[in-house]
Amino acid sequence: MTKYKVETVIDTNELARVASQLISLSIKQGLSHKDRFQIALSGGSTPSETYKLLGQQQLEWNRVDIFLGDERWVDMQDHASNAGMVNRTLFLNSPASQAMFYPVQTVQLSNPQESAKAYSHTLENVCLGVPPQLDLILLGLGDDGHTASLFPYSESLNRKDCWATVSNAKGHDRITLTAPVLSAARKIIFLVSGSSKQQALRRLIDPLESTDRTPARLVEQNSEILIYADEASSALI
Repeated sequence: MTKYKVETVIDTNELARVASQLISLSIKQGLSHKDRFQIALSGGSTPSETYKLLGQQQLEWNRVDIFLGDERWVDMQDHASNAGMVNRTLFLNSPASQAMFYPVQTVQLSNPQESAKAYSHTLENVCLGVPPQLDLILLGLGDDGHTASLFPYSESLNRKDCWATVSNAKGHDRITLTAPVLSAARKIIFLVSGSSKQQALRRLIDPLESTDRTPARLVEQNSEILIYADEASSALI
């Protein structure tokens, strides 16, 4: 059974500070015993401040491979693009711009299914293992219990034969890493903020909760999954 370790901080500013320090330390430790460190970043509003702080850290960024946990099927210049958000925060005028970034190919391919297939191949080519194993995955939590773009009661929840698949929610086709890839990571961190996430966070750590209703529970590990939550989101736990 997956165990969760919940760390509570005062507000979103403290969440960004603590998270950026933790990610920085993970990268330093990882690069002390391997050639490259591979991380998947989440989209959404919660981690953007984290990325701004992280990007200023003096790390061996040229040895870091950066992926996305999910992406909307839009052009990178679109405001809804997670790759665009990473470019505007983590990489903007920062040392982190030296990292190798693997965004999802979207509208340059013929359809979302082709994008998902191409991203699966990218993971296979860059990462070791079956499923491909990332060193760190940063995840968010939606107020409906979704993570990455694994939404409640969607077909994407059952995909175990591929590393990236297609989903659709809130007006966008999306490409998302599948549960097997998310679960294979060496370390998993959820960042959760805002009072609208209270019910979802309580359901996430409930061992009796359905993975169909709360897909974030599909992310499973033998070691502890870390959850960093602000006080507004953690009021019910």
